[in-house]
Amino acid sequence: MNLADTVEQADFRARARAFIREHAPWDQVAIARKLRFAGKPFENEADWIALSKRWQRTKHEAGWACLVWPSEYGGRGLTPVENVIFQEEEGPFVELNGPFMISQGFIAPTLMAFASDEDKRRFLPAIARGENVWCQMFSEPAAGSDLAGVRLRAEKVEGGFKLNGQKLWTSGAHYAEWGMALVRTDAEAVKHKGLTMLYLDMKSPGLTVRPIAELSGHAHFNEVFFDDVFVPDAQVLGGVNNGWKVALTTLMNERMTIGASTPMGFEEIFELANQPDASGARPIDSEAVRLKLADWYAKDCGVRFGVQRLLTALAEGGEPGPEASVGKLVGANTTQEIAAFGLDLLGSRALVRSEGDDPAYCFHWMFHFGALHRIEGGTDEILRNVLAERVLGLPPEIRVDKGAFKDVPSAPPAGSR
Repeated sequence: MNLADTVEQADFRARARAFIREHAPWDQVAIARKLRFAGKPFENEADWIALSKRWQRTKHEAGWACLVWPSEYGGRGLTPVENVIFQEEEGPFVELNGPFMISQGFIAPTLMAFASDEDKRRFLPAIARGENVWCQMFSEPAAGSDLAGVRLRAEKVEGGFKLNGQKLWTSGAHYAEWGMALVRTDAEAVKHKGLTMLYLDMKSPGLTVRPIAELSGHAHFNEVFFDDVFVPDAQVLGGVNNGWKVALTTLMNERMTIGASTPMGFEEIFELANQPDASGARPIDSEAVRLKLADWYAKDCGVRFGVQRLLTALAEGGEPGPEASVGKLVGANTTQEIAAFGLDLLGSRALVRSEGDDPAYCFHWMFHFGALHRIEGGTDEILRNVLAERVLGLPPEIRVDKGAFKDVPSAPPAGSR
């Protein structure tokens, strides 16, 4: 793996830098920086989405959006390496990709693999332009880490399916126009075999979205309730009862996208460690602090280079595999470690939830972000199992749920005895 730009890549980088210098929303650069760890620099979420859509549309009109996609779907057919180069040059404005990360990083590869040609032409260019925002409905109250245990029931009716049940922790469902959902179509089959993936309009009759208030005061996640929601047969992806295969495609792209695009916070903690206190002493003057910084820097570099290696494999025609879980697992834990240490360094200053450019604002948001980041896209425990079984070849855990799904016991409702 060669990390230096080739002559062609250097030329591409120069052209990308020129475009960004001329067309990026520089009047909003301070706000873009504050989005790094899902802060709230806007008065309301609609302003954030509007700015993000404006920048996405600008990129698309000039041919700088979704660079790795085929040109017929709104991209340019370039390699993942060139996409990374553009994101490096995009700098703080890459944070404006937030509303589209799921649509472009998780949903679009799944549509390319399993949707009909008509649906690809219908949806993918709109996603590339930033016109359509999608959400991914996987987790449920009794099926989060064990995704194959979903219970959202899809009953076959004339012309399609009727959906009844609930999804939980759905990112962006309150502003998404479309959603992709994993549902249970055959309770007589074993749990992995009775699943189907489909997509639906988020304004469908019978569908209710309720935002979930987080510790940070943000409301990024949602509960989604289905009451006789009708979905046509044509909106099934990959075939009935073949949803697990489709879900694995989505999950591998999800973990690769999250691991590749999420900051750890090393830049922020390094800057804080170099700030002198009232006596002129800096935290970085301490050997213990330097050792921590060195450890986090090594992890930051390791994850970035791991992503580069993965992108090199993709450019050569490979697929994202279980190794994609490494970046997400290491990055999420490191982010929370860095945030906690930053708050420790701030001392009493960290007790006040300030706004703006104060470091306390950044590290409070970073800590909350790290907590949710360790859950989204697979919990720490699930990712460790994936790596143990599929990368290291260790024996799998004992399974007691190999019979028909209808016979698999579920957790009792909260509050019951």
